[in-house]
Amino acid sequence: MAETPTGKTLAGKKIAILVADGFEQVELSKPREALDHAGAVTQIVSPAGKKVKGWNHTEWGEEMDVDVALKSADPGEFDALQLPGGVMNPDHLRMDPAAVKFVKHFFESGKPVAAICHAPWSLIEADVVRGRRITSWPSLKTDLRNAGAEWVDEEVVRDGNLVTSRKPDDIPAFNREMIALFAEGEGRGKKAA
Repeated sequence: MAETPTGKTLAGKKIAILVADGFEQVELSKPREALDHAGAVTQIVSPAGKKVKGWNHTEWGEEMDVDVALKSADPGEFDALQLPGGVMNPDHLRMDPAAVKFVKHFFESGKPVAAICHAPWSLIEADVVRGRRITSWPSLKTDLRNAGAEWVDEEVVRDGNLVTSRKPDDIPAFNREMIALFAEGEGRGKKAA
C-alpha cells in the first residue's frame, strides 16, 4: 500500500466509482488502479446489469463487473466518489434520477468527489456546480458556465471537496489531487447550497 502525496494512505476508505455503459475506459482503470494502490476499497456502482461496458477512445472497450447495482447502492456507505468521463456515460447518468440523487448525496454530505472529462454533466444535473471553479472536456465549457460554474482550461482544478480534470492526458495530475483530497476526507470543502 502506497502513501498518498500527503503521507497518508487511503486504508479503510471506500470509494464509489459511478458509471454507465460508454465510460472512457482509461478514466476508470487508471484512477481506480491509483486508488487501490493507495489502499482504498473501490467499487463500481452502476445502473447497468452485472457488467458495464467501457469505451476505448474510438471503439467499444472492455466489460467490467458491477460491484453494486445503483438501485441498491447506499451513498452513505462510501467515503468518496469518482466519476469517469466518456460522452455516453455521463449522458446516461444525468438522465437517471437515482444516479443524480447518488451524486448529490456526496455534495450535501461534504464528501470528496473527483470528476474527469465529460463527467461534470452529472454534476450539472445534480445542481452542484454553481459558484465552483471547474475544468472539463472543452465542449462542456458553456454548459458549466450556464449552470453557474467558473470554467477554466487547466489540467486539474481543486475547489473545496471537488477535483476536476479535462481529459485522459491529465490523469497523472488528476490522480495526485484526487488521492490527496480523498485522504483528507469529508467536511473539508464546500457543501452544495
